[in-house]
Amino acid sequence: MSSTPAQSSLYHPRHWFSWLAIFMVRLITRLPFSVQKKIGTALAYTLLFVSAKRRHIVTTNVRLCFPELSDSEQREFVRDIFIANSIGFFEIASAWWADPNTLADRFTVEGLEHIEAAKKDGHGVLLISGHFVHLDLCGIFINHITPIDVVYRPNNNPVMEQVITQGRQRFFDAVLDRSNVRTIVKRLQAGKTVWYSPDQDFGRKHIVFAPFFGINAATITAPARLLAMGNAKAVGASFYRDNVSNQYRLTFHPIDPSFPSGDDFQDSLLINHLLEDWIRQQPDQYMWVHRRFKTRPEGESSLY
Repeated sequence: MSSTPAQSSLYHPRHWFSWLAIFMVRLITRLPFSVQKKIGTALAYTLLFVSAKRRHIVTTNVRLCFPELSDSEQREFVRDIFIANSIGFFEIASAWWADPNTLADRFTVEGLEHIEAAKKDGHGVLLISGHFVHLDLCGIFINHITPIDVVYRPNNNPVMEQVITQGRQRFFDAVLDRSNVRTIVKRLQAGKTVWYSPDQDFGRKHIVFAPFFGINAATITAPARLLAMGNAKAVGASFYRDNVSNQYRLTFHPIDPSFPSGDDFQDSLLINHLLEDWIRQQPDQYMWVHRRFKTRPEGESSLY
C-alpha cells in the first residue's frame, strides 16, 4: 500500500535530523534507567550552557515562584530542574514504546477509590493534573489500571507529532486535540475518564488571571466548562519519582464537590492551589521550562 503525500513528506530531507534524534532517543530508552539518568544529567548540563533562552525562562520562574530561596539555592534549583526535565524527556519517550505490564513494580498507587467513586453512577471523570516531567510514563500506568483519554496540544514538529501521537494511541483510549471541545464533551457524556492538564499559558482566550505560586497567571476556565457540559465529576492526579529508589508515586485526589462553583476566578484559584500542593511534593519534577506567566494583564510588562 502506497504512503499518502502527508506521510511521504515526513521523510523529506528537512526532517532527517528529527528522525535521527528519534532514533537516538529510542536507543537510549532501551538502556537501564540508571544509564538514562546519567545521560539525562549530562544533557542537562549541556543545555544549561548552550540554551540561554530556556535557562532564562527557568531562572525567571524560580525567582518568581520561590522568592524564599537564596540566590545560591535558586541557582541549585535551576540546575535540578534541568536535570529532572532532561531525565524526564527519556521517561516520557520510553512510554511511547513501553509495555505497560513491565511498569507495575515501579509504581505505588494511592487514592484509586476517588476515581471509582466518581465513576460509580456512570458519570464521566475529568482527571485534572499538571505537566510533570514524566507525564506520559505515568499516563501509560494510569491507563493500565483505569482506561483514560488524554487531551493534548499538537506538536509543531510533524515528525514528533506523528511519533508522539502513535505512541499515545497505543495505550490511551483516545487522544484528543484540546481544541476539539465537542469531542471531549461527548467522551465525558459517554462516561469516559479524560485526562486534562490546565496549567499552561495558551493566551487570552477563555482565561482569568488567578494566582499561581503567588503570581497572577493566565488560567484557562475550560475545566469548569467541560465538567458542566459533560455532566462529569472532577478528580485530581499527581505523580513524582523518588530520586533514590526510582519508584513512582501516583496519587488520585478528591476535589471539592462544590467545583465548579460558577465563579471562574474561584474555580481557577482552587485548581491552581491544588497544583501548587502537588508540585511542592517534588518541585524540580515540574516543567518549569515553559513560560507559565507569558500572558500578562493589560498594561503589565512581560516577566520574561
